Amino acid sequence: MIIALANQKGGVGKTTLALHLAGTWARQGKRVTLIDADPQGWALDWSQQRAREGLSRLFGVVGLARDTLHREAPEIARDADHVVIDGPPRIAGLMRSALLAADLVLLPVQPSPLDGWASAEMLALLREARIYRPQLAARFILNRCATRTVIARETAETLADHEPPVLATTVGQRVVFADAAQTGRLAFEIDEASPAAREIVALAAEIDRLRIGRIAA
Repeated sequence: MIIALANQKGGVGKTTLALHLAGTWARQGKRVTLIDADPQGWALDWSQQRAREGLSRLFGVVGLARDTLHREAPEIARDADHVVIDGPPRIAGLMRSALLAADLVLLPVQPSPLDGWASAEMLALLREARIYRPQLAARFILNRCATRTVIARETAETLADHEPPVLATTVGQRVVFADAAQTGRLAFEIDEASPAAREIVALAAEIDRLRIGRIAA
């Protein structure tokens, strides 16, 4: 399965989710490659920091911030159980290529009215991609939220009435994610019992239950 984390708004936690999903699946024994399609290269930076810390490689990280991604990602997927694409912000051509490469698009949004507006342009690109790939699946993921806040609940209720659907799993705003980004580690390596680690495991399991795979053209 090729999963693209996409939202044209920056700062919604795409890279954090991409790295942690890749790490969780790799830990489960799956062959995983992460494609860093963001010209800023945050996932590549994380991978390099991990190497500097002398930590073992959990999964491969490849930089492919170019609009031929939709042709190259399926080739990478031949040797992987999961390919995770960390998508770019606000580069329409590259975003289109990432969407066309994917079997499933995850749209991280924060519990904020501003994120709702920011998603409108993203959804237009998704509709365009579905002209060429009608089977392309998509889900919202509520990220960086405090689950008991009113705005988080209202955001989830708003997304429940929209297409694409929202995943049941939510991911909180956790200090351990910031620590992981700085140290080249993942949440489960810092604290396996942390809420952050449990939430990512639950998210990966929910995605697996969707049983989405590439359908040959």
